[in-house]
Amino acid sequence: MSGKDNLYVAPFQGITGAVFREIYTQYFTGVDKLFTPFFTGIYKKKNLVTRSDELDETQHNKIPLVPQILSKDADEMLRFGEFCAEKGFAEINWNLGCPYPRVANKKRGSGILPHPEMISDILSRFEGRLPVQLSIKCRLGYYAPDEIFELMPVFNQFEISELIIHARIGKQLYKGEVDEATFKKCMGLSEIPLAYNGDIFSVKDMKEFKMQFPSVHRWMIGRGLLIDPFLPGDIKGATYPFKDRKALTEKFVTDLYLGYRKRMNDRLQAINVMKELWSFLSYSFDQPEKVFNRIKKCKSFDTYEQAVSDVFRNRVWLGSDAKQYSQS
Repeated sequence: MSGKDNLYVAPFQGITGAVFREIYTQYFTGVDKLFTPFFTGIYKKKNLVTRSDELDETQHNKIPLVPQILSKDADEMLRFGEFCAEKGFAEINWNLGCPYPRVANKKRGSGILPHPEMISDILSRFEGRLPVQLSIKCRLGYYAPDEIFELMPVFNQFEISELIIHARIGKQLYKGEVDEATFKKCMGLSEIPLAYNGDIFSVKDMKEFKMQFPSVHRWMIGRGLLIDPFLPGDIKGATYPFKDRKALTEKFVTDLYLGYRKRMNDRLQAINVMKELWSFLSYSFDQPEKVFNRIKKCKSFDTYEQAVSDVFRNRVWLGSDAKQYSQS
């Protein structure tokens, strides 16, 4: 990658919270920007208090953090923007990409994409009033990829700092292929700096997307980073000896687990959060199904700790190059 290329950590509900971001950035390199999992239901500023610890830091280990909001309410977005500005943030991100039906059926996330008039109305309501920059993360559409062609003129009308496009439609969830052809058309239509998101699982993938989209210099990595936390560093040319990777990952996973136990006051919920991560991380080991099946059965701290210890002692670290993850 060139020196002007930036890598972003995609937000994942239940995984990439403050504990994850802080510990991940202590261990691994290559990331240039972080995003919070989405906030929603901000009827008053005080509604943010229950999750305000997610916004205590504007950066983690000198890597800037961008708060994300899931909303179809201009007033709610203004409240969120004002709160974030008071906290010292320079940017918020509007989630127009969440594909899950429980969200999309309410015309939120990717569910609002077939309604460009709604998006235009929301943006016009707070234009000039938002005290921070606004970036957008979206999909190509909800029902069809050509929905983006009606959205692009809307986005271009407003002061949007960055447009991150996951090159799928909402109905796909994470299945099937990314639509490189439609994303490429977006490159010629957007007057906003574009970031690409979708199916970056290896250094080889990154090189292929770079060849496809040579003018793009912003890249968001989601599942690929959760599967192999070394991936951003590898893309940037960092040198982690392969023989040391399993041991370093074990230290990272242990610190993360202890961090969650501390944050959650030793509630067993800490194990459930770790299981979410392991549903991806297991694919960097041989026999990933056996790895994850062992961990997902754990119902106590003792059984979880023993299972993880056994994985690192008995399983072979393969990393992202093994290409074991299936998105079907």
